Amino acid sequence: MRHIPVLLNEVIDGLNLENNDLVIDCTLGDAGHSEAMVAKIGPKGKLLGIDADPESLLRAKNNLYKFEKQVVFARDNFANLEKIAAENDFMDADAILMDLGWSTPQFKERNRGFSFDGNEPLDMRYSTDVGETAADILNQYTLAELINIFKFYGEEKLSAEIAQNIIEQRSKKPFQTSAELTETVLQVYRKKLKTDKEIPWVGGAHPATQIFQALRIAVNKELEVVRQALPQALAVLKSGGRLAVITFHSLEDRIVKQYFVKNNNRILKIINKKPLVAGDEELKNNPSSRSAKLRIIEKI
Repeated sequence: MRHIPVLLNEVIDGLNLENNDLVIDCTLGDAGHSEAMVAKIGPKGKLLGIDADPESLLRAKNNLYKFEKQVVFARDNFANLEKIAAENDFMDADAILMDLGWSTPQFKERNRGFSFDGNEPLDMRYSTDVGETAADILNQYTLAELINIFKFYGEEKLSAEIAQNIIEQRSKKPFQTSAELTETVLQVYRKKLKTDKEIPWVGGAHPATQIFQALRIAVNKELEVVRQALPQALAVLKSGGRLAVITFHSLEDRIVKQYFVKNNNRILKIINKKPLVAGDEELKNNPSSRSAKLRIIEKI
């Protein structure tokens, strides 16, 4: 299954791509955006595709095989954007894309515990050769640290209760799988609803959604990466070059918006004052686009 890129037409139009451009995709994924961008910049244009996940790079190479002479691949985190661009002769780029969403195959086909809907090892790392896993955090962090992660990154109303239940459960048996975490969250919600029924959750967003989101953000330091990458993108872009950023939740979007507003008419110019969102047709065909917001700026 190939991931469907969100706001594709808006990205292509907003980046104002032309023949022979140098383009950087900071979050290559399945290369849906990149495939369209390479086609737009013509046979002499070049694209640098960055991804920390080796499996994503393999998929992207397969999806971009017909453009192989135009594409340079870099296995790295875009927190190191300026270094990657310099090493691959992509300084003074014409356009940069940061799609901060996670592709469907990463959730469904990686066996890393990204989703509450399954029973997989609690890893959640984007690149599996560095950093703490989600299980490490659940089994080692203090009560206060867990509450902070769930409250800040997940905006979970029952952060304290869920964190306390995690502490109690791990004292009996360390967390290893996504199913164990899901059940621990559901226990809190069942107690809140005053029911002991061992039934799967039905209706509305699953109670574990925000906890899994919070852990994923913490494991991959997603917000820190965005903060590090934005100024680097401006350093890499040429004057008149454009940066497009797609966010999927309020914490990311707040960071991007604040950075753009703070630097508007100094080192950048905001192209769309309000974020672009998916239209009715895209929402119908790709429900995962419902929370996507696209912001575009031009370097002065």
